[in-house]
This record gives sequence, C-alpha cells and structure tokens, in this order.
Amino acid sequence: MTGTNSSRVSRASARELIEAVVDPGSWYGWDEPVEITTDDPDYRADLERARERTGLDESVITGEGRIEGRRVALVACEFRFLAGSIGVAAGERLVRAVERATAERLPLLAAPASGGTRMQEGTVAFLQMVKVAAAITDHKAAGLPYLVHLRHPTTGGVLASWGSLGHVTAAEPGALIGFMGPRVHEALYGEEFPPGVQNAENLMNHGLIDAVLPLSRLSGVAARVLRVLCAGGPVSGPAAPAGPVGASGAADLAGPAGLSGAAGVSGPAASAGPAASAGPAGLSGAAGVSGAADPAGPAAPAGVSAAPASAPIPGPPAAGPRVPGAEESIRASRRAERPGVRDLLRVAAEDVSPLSGTGAGEHDPGLLLALARVGGTPCVVLGHNRRSARKGETADGPGEGQALGPAGLRTARRGMRIAAELGLPLLTVIDTAGAALSREAEEGGLAGEIARCLADMVTLPAPTLCLLLGQGAGGAALALLPADRVVAARHAWLSPLPPEGASAILHRTTERAYEVAARQGVRSADLLAQGIVDRIVEEDAAEDENGTEDGNGTGDGIGTEDENGTGDAIGTGSASQTVVSQGEGTPQSGSGSRGERAPRSEGASRAGDASRAGGAPLTPDASHAPDAFLSRLGRLLGAELAALRAQDPDERLAARRVRHRRIGLPR
Repeated sequence: MTGTNSSRVSRASARELIEAVVDPGSWYGWDEPVEITTDDPDYRADLERARERTGLDESVITGEGRIEGRRVALVACEFRFLAGSIGVAAGERLVRAVERATAERLPLLAAPASGGTRMQEGTVAFLQMVKVAAAITDHKAAGLPYLVHLRHPTTGGVLASWGSLGHVTAAEPGALIGFMGPRVHEALYGEEFPPGVQNAENLMNHGLIDAVLPLSRLSGVAARVLRVLCAGGPVSGPAAPAGPVGASGAADLAGPAGLSGAAGVSGPAASAGPAASAGPAGLSGAAGVSGAADPAGPAAPAGVSAAPASAPIPGPPAAGPRVPGAEESIRASRRAERPGVRDLLRVAAEDVSPLSGTGAGEHDPGLLLALARVGGTPCVVLGHNRRSARKGETADGPGEGQALGPAGLRTARRGMRIAAELGLPLLTVIDTAGAALSREAEEGGLAGEIARCLADMVTLPAPTLCLLLGQGAGGAALALLPADRVVAARHAWLSPLPPEGASAILHRTTERAYEVAARQGVRSADLLAQGIVDRIVEEDAAEDENGTEDGNGTGDGIGTEDENGTGDAIGTGSASQTVVSQGEGTPQSGSGSRGERAPRSEGASRAGDASRAGGAPLTPDASHAPDAFLSRLGRLLGAELAALRAQDPDERLAARRVRHRRIGLPR
C-alpha cells in the first residue's frame, strides 16, 4: 500500500471528466476507429471485454471543447479499459491529438489515469512514451500551454512521460501517483511500499505537483490558468461543430455551465485579459500623477520618481519627496507590518494561480512562484516570500524573513522557463534578508544556482521587470535583479550583504551597520542615481483615483489550507482576485543572515527608530496604508509590463545587455 486508500478515491470515467470540464454542447471528438489486430487470443479477448465494459475502442479519448468559451484540446485515459494502459494504438491516438492541438494553436489539457505501459504489447508499447513525450515537447516549443490533471491512479511510464511535462500540474485528492505501482514493488522486494509517499498531497508538499484539485474545480481553475498562460489573447477560431466522437464510442457530452458568472470573471475567456500592448486604464489619471514621460516605459504615476528621459543610464532624482536615510529605510523594510509579495498579489493581481516548487521534487517556502495578471497584464511572478506575520517580529537585525535556498532558486528558474516557453512577461519581486547559510545550502549548490539565475535572467527572451519591494540582501536578491526595467519602493534597498554582515567585515562589529550601509549607497535613491533602478515609487498613503484604498479582500485564498493543513495550491473560492494564506511557507524565526542583531534604543517606538538620524521627519512607508500603496504600485507594474511586451524583442534584449554592461561606468 502507499498511504492512499483507493476505496476512498472517486474514480470518474473519461466521459464523466469531459462532461465536468467542458462547456455544455461544446465537445467534439477527434478519434478515428481502431481495429483489433493482435493474433494473441487471450489479448484479443481482453480487448473485447474492455470494449464491452466501457463502450470505448481504446484506453484514451481525445478531442476538443470549450472551457469558459476558450477552445481547448483534451486527452483523457479511461482506467476501466485495461487499467488505462498505453499500447501502440493508444499511443498513436495521443500523438495525433497532440499534433492536431499544436497545428491548430490550442492549449492542451491531459487527464491521465493509467497503470502505464500495456504489458501485453511489450517493448514497442513501452516506446510509445517516447513519441508522446516528443509531441508534447513540440507543442510546448510552439509556445502553447500544456496542463496536466493526474487522476487516480497514475503510475509507470505514463507518469514518467506525458504525465510529468505540464506547465502546471494538479492531481485528484488522495490519488495514487508514483513511478512504481505498489503491486510491482511488493512483488520485486517482498514488502509493501512505505505508506504516505505515493499520494497527491505528499507530492504537492514536495514540489512535484502544483495543486490537489477535485474534479468539480478543474474547469474553473483551468480557465483561470489559461487566462494567464494564453496571455489574454483571443481564443482560437471557431470549434468544429459538436458531434459524436465516432468509433471511440463517446456520445455528445454536455458539461456544466462555464464559470462566466463567477466572481471576478466577467465573461468567457475570449474576452478575458487586456491586449498585449494595453496598460491598465486610468493610470495617467491617478491621484497626483505628475512625473515626466520616459521613452523606456510608461509615464510615471503618482509618487513615482523616474530617471531622466534623455540619458540611457538614469541620473540622480530630481528635487521632490524627502529622501530618507539608509537607517530609516532599512528599519522600515524590516517591519512585520510591511506588505510583501503575497499582499501585492492580493491587492493588485487577478487570476492568481501559485505553482508549487520546482516540479522536480523540491519546494522552498522562501520563494513564491505564481501565474497572475498584475495590473491587468498576464505574467509569471517570482517573489521572495520574506515572512509570514509572526508575533514578536521587530524591525531590528537581518534575521526576519524566510531565507532562500538552492531549491528556491531552482523554483525561480522553473518560472523563467515558463515565461520563455510561453512568451509571458516575468515579474520578479525582491524582498529578502539573504540566502540560506547552512551546510544543506552549500551542498545543494547555492552559489551555482545564483549564477545560473543570473545567466538565465540576462538572456531570457521574455520581457522582464524587477520590483525591489523591501530588503535586498546579498546573492538571493541579486539572482532576481537583472531585468529590462527595475522599479523600487522608496524604502527598498540593495546591498552585497545584510548591513550587519558588512559592518562585521569592515569593523568587526555589527554596531556600525547603518553607517556602513549609508556609505555603500544601498538606498533606492542611490540605486536610481547609478542607473540600477529606473523608477522609485513613494510609499505615502495617497488615495487611488477613486479616493479609497483597494483593500476589500474580495479574493479567495491562494494555497488555502483545508482542515488537515494540506490544501490545494491554487485556491478554493469563486473570485479570481486572491490572497496567499499565511499557512503556506511560514518562515523559521530568525532565518536569513547569521549576523548579530543591531542595537535598538531602549523604549524607542518603531517610528522613533525609523527617524533616528538627526530627528528628521519620517518619510511615509508602506506599512501605514499598505493597500493604497499596493493598488497604486499594481497599476504601475501593469503598465510597465504591457510596455515591455510591446517592444521589439531584439531591441529589448540588446538594450538589456547594454544596460548591464554599463553598470558602474562613468555616465
């Protein structure tokens, strides 16, 4: 056994799955009749009994339907047909379906439920997995989405080929998912497989799948994911007229109504999302909009300092808002109340679908990877998951936050690959107290993963935008920095080490951390002057254009936990504007840099700490009115992302290389 009680797992047929997923009356089968050609009388009898039992002529059904109005190709296994096993005929049917989906530019949803290779057909059946995997690889190389929903059970060669190649992968609750089936393991090794390993929930916790998702929610979640992965573009042309699937035996399938009336979804996917070059409406009309236009990006909205338009490398900020000192900004960035990437997604994003880990068996709570539409623009989001709010957090020292390890960086590189394959913009969010400092991190290749992230970011064909939101300490921050454009919150900062670590190196004490930080030029204003940052967003409590904060919390939770604390990593409500639950990725107290805590004045309030230098008046920070700040920030990010998408790709890549080549050179 594997810790999965198969009697408790509902096993929908392939037809029932299609009925549950596609819009009513939209299914059209692609399958041609399959003849029985085997000379083996026992195998022929098995096939005939399977046909009689299921009404199908093979173990897979393929075709197309609409999901919330969007044409989608779908392939599904029927487990009752010889355990959903794949032989030559089934393999050929799968390949033809994938090839047709690619030719017609359709996203593809696969729903396997299979014991793997059909043993009766031997090695030639085994090698069908190669041709199916090759077809799916071609589909993804064409820039088309591939979604997978693993059903109970999925094992063997099916899991090891087309079951593990999805851009996004979910599984049924309690489903048995594993390479070697329990019966084979027991036969070979004389003992049962360890319990609790080969089940969907455990695999999600280890970063192998992105969500545990019941069939009742598959259609809505798939629609939400496709609104991002298809980049908000129009759906493909009209589907073929509904009709029978021919010899496969499946009749016209009528599924439930689409979710076009659900909260946060105003219509079918054909109209969802902005056009590639469209920025959020009303950006230039936001309260207090002033800044000068910048040819490298959209006009600067309220509270944004932009680099001079005439210089390739931005110059010093013009006279304007008070520029805080390094100590003030560092303390502000470490406040427990300061909003992070999860809050940004809650307030400023729609259609948020978080992905879990590397997809290759690793999960690091120090990094959040999600698909979303930020400020109306579809993108892949990578962000440092700096913390969950915890009692007793203070603004002192570098210890607050979830340290980022090598698995987190490999997760980031997964997000970069998705952006590159599908041509989606990539938004990175920097807010980290530093990379993990441990034996495991060193042996796991931390330094090498930072280097590979830098190489990927510099050469990534997709548009890239970096948001420096808070702390930016060391290599964990550097790994997500090399973008086409960089936007910084006023109190954000970037340094080679946490200031306490730099102070310890230079002065053998952490007492002079803020003095060292000031000399190093870590502030957002310093970064703007050096051409490292393109824009600074003020953190005041300015109202948005409606005069109110955008903090109504209408979303369902991302990664919301069920009563058992497992949850599916996609969300459980009906609204598409979402928030990440604090239960996912809770940081270790004091993780991050190992430096000493900087001294804190006895009896001082946070406000007093932040203005320690000379009694200067405080510069507003995002913790005071976070939703208003994030709403304004989201509109800016959406416009920046849309502007990057509209640029010529070759020119954008060339400009990125010039940008990084000139860092540190005289202007």
